[in-house]
Formats: sequence, C-alpha cells, structure tokens
Amino acid sequence: MPVPVTIRIQQADFDIAREIAALTAGRTDIGAVVSFSGICRGSEKGEIIAALTLEHYPGMAEAEILRHAETAMSRWPLTGLTVVHRVGRIIPGENIVLVLTASAHRQAAFQAAEFLMDYLKTNAPFWKREESAAGTSWVEAHDHDDAAAARWTKP
Repeated sequence: MPVPVTIRIQQADFDIAREIAALTAGRTDIGAVVSFSGICRGSEKGEIIAALTLEHYPGMAEAEILRHAETAMSRWPLTGLTVVHRVGRIIPGENIVLVLTASAHRQAAFQAAEFLMDYLKTNAPFWKREESAAGTSWVEAHDHDDAAAARWTKP
C-alpha cells in the first residue's frame, strides 16, 4: 500500500483533529500518530508581537517539503504523513504549522516528526516578518535551530 502523503500550504486555519482523522481513516496498520503544531507566540524576548506574516515561494515550497517528506519516509517506516503550513498574516494564538507522522510504532513517528520540523524551521522556503510596537522586521535564523537540523545529516 502506498504511503499517503498530504502537503498543503494555505492561508486558512486547520483543524488538527480533522487532519488526524483524515490520515487514519480506515487504517489498521497505524499504531502511532505523532503531531506537532506550531502556534504563533505573543511575545519574543520580552517584546509583544502583534502578528507574523509568512511568505513562501509557491510551487518551490511544496516541492521542497515533499522532498524532505520522501527523505523521512526512506529513513523511517512511516504509514502516513501530513504537513500543513500556513502563510499570510497570523496573530498570536493562531496555528502556523502542523506535522503529522504515522507509523506502526511510536519511535519512527516521533523521529520523523522531529526531523521534518527541524527542516521546516531551518531550510523550508518561507520568510517570516514580525509586527511589534517597534515596527516590522524579518526574522533571522537561530543558531540553535541550525544545530538541531544538523544532527540529521548523515556523514
């Protein structure tokens, strides 16, 4: 049975329970679903954030996420995978990203989800701009995110 993969980039919010139900509907080969949902914070380093605006390169972003999804499927015995990433203006408390990984056993699902989130945080073609009382600014990559992603690199 082919592994179902769903990758969507959208402005609209998503329903986590509905996405899990879609991934697992009618399936008896799934013993674990790991979910990660990223939510817009209301502050960063003590500064209030009014909103984030996420931009992407249409077509390229989906292809790059699919490429990393295929890597995850080749490294772990997954039975399903979903990535939903929002773009546009997002206010604190709203969903930004969802990664679901399904497998017969939990370890593969946990590791694959972590691998995908580390990729999305560091290398996916998205650009993030913060709005605060001080104005707007583009968000730079963080060293700790790069270090987390580097651990998945095979020598």
